[in-house]
Amino acid sequence: MNFSLYIAKRYLFSKSSNNTINIITLIAGVGVIVGSLALFIVLSGFSGLRTFSVGFLNTSDPDIKITAKKGKSFILNDTIKSVLEQENGVLNYSKVIEERAFFEYNKKTHIAFIKGVDTNYTKVNSIDTTVYIGTWLDKNIPYGTVIGNGISNTLSVGVFDFIEPLTIYVPKPGKGYITNPNNAFSRIDTQPIGIFALTDDVDKKFTFVWLTAAQQLLNYKENQISAIELKLDKNSSLDKIQNSLITKLGNKFTIKNREQLNSVFYKMLNTENLTSYLIFTLILIIALFNVIGAVIMMILEKKDNLKTLYNLGANIKQIKKVFILQGFLLTFFGMLIGVSSGIILVLIQKKYHLFKITQHLAYPVELTFLNIVTVVITILVLGYIASIIASSRISKKLVE
Repeated sequence: MNFSLYIAKRYLFSKSSNNTINIITLIAGVGVIVGSLALFIVLSGFSGLRTFSVGFLNTSDPDIKITAKKGKSFILNDTIKSVLEQENGVLNYSKVIEERAFFEYNKKTHIAFIKGVDTNYTKVNSIDTTVYIGTWLDKNIPYGTVIGNGISNTLSVGVFDFIEPLTIYVPKPGKGYITNPNNAFSRIDTQPIGIFALTDDVDKKFTFVWLTAAQQLLNYKENQISAIELKLDKNSSLDKIQNSLITKLGNKFTIKNREQLNSVFYKMLNTENLTSYLIFTLILIIALFNVIGAVIMMILEKKDNLKTLYNLGANIKQIKKVFILQGFLLTFFGMLIGVSSGIILVLIQKKYHLFKITQHLAYPVELTFLNIVTVVITILVLGYIASIIASSRISKKLVE
């Protein structure tokens, strides 16, 4: 066995004659355990929140969305259809119209977006699964609407109320001043047949109507739309398909994937995750000062033993290595216990939902290999640095 490692293990696991050193070493070990556990739990929590939040985006947003670079709309011609149908990995696509509109119901008003969709829309997005009252758009109800829970609360709208229609207005295109307000807007009367609930932002933003109703409201042509939303094969390469579509469709279109469509949201998640990691790493660094203190106290206590080792032929480098390894082993075993405890707690939370955000919603956590590696590397690197700092107190003058 390596000489320095053998001595380091003896010093670490043998009880010191000085009870103060035993207490300091115990405190240092507990500090590493708690720091490791806290860092792992926080990273697992943020991973869970990321997966939980991205799940909403997977429901409301497509894998890829194609829009015109100039203007609000474009004509879906045979060339575009051919490109989409021949592209490997594209399972389905849906024609979409999005436009800001003015909603009126029973003398209450609200400004939000209409989203005109075709029958393929539910094959691209699963927003229909979030309808909790009523039903999704029905072919037999051409002017039916599915409204967000936020809009429903604002306007006090229910479903299948045949007495009062939900009226949707959009400004008519044109130039110059409005001389007659009655002719300034296009309008359609719709019938709410469903209410969906996803997130507060989406619930207050969108009302879904059939594509034909949206085209009528906006005076669009039959093939005039504002976007195409794509559903891709799970086994296909998103980046490869996106780059292929950019090449084939040219520079007249903006083609974005789900992450690019929600770039601000993803940046916020990444920033919060990084900030939390840095904060808890700083706390861990403070906790590792206990390791430095424990190693220094051990050096002072073993001063006579070090002189003996030096006289027996051990050099300063080997003696320093003893205490570097002692501090590293203290950190390693603390990290091992802390991470193992963290993994157990995460698995318990995932199965039994002990901690909850609301009465019916458990706090999301995610057990990932990346988080384990991040915590292990962070703890071991910082522990090794702390051990080097502590062992720097050993000099030739100390052992002579």
